[in-house]
Amino acid sequence: MTQINVHQAKTQFSQLLERVEAGEEIVIAKSGKPFAKLVPFREAVRRPGRLKGKIKIGGDFDAPLPDELAAVFQGEGM
Repeated sequence: MTQINVHQAKTQFSQLLERVEAGEEIVIAKSGKPFAKLVPFREAVRRPGRLKGKIKIGGDFDAPLPDELAAVFQGEGM
């Protein structure tokens, strides 16, 4: 992973984007301390059903809350 300073990032931004597009990660530092990272953007792939059978919902999931807990959610009893 390459680290460059802010001035370099400003003057070479187009070239840095090309390097990132190729898969490289670049850290931008200010006064020698890292504060940002340029990384390739990857679209999240959603696969419906991939957690099927891995999540269990209790039988009392939609049961009413105890009065004292319901009061906290309603801003009472805090």
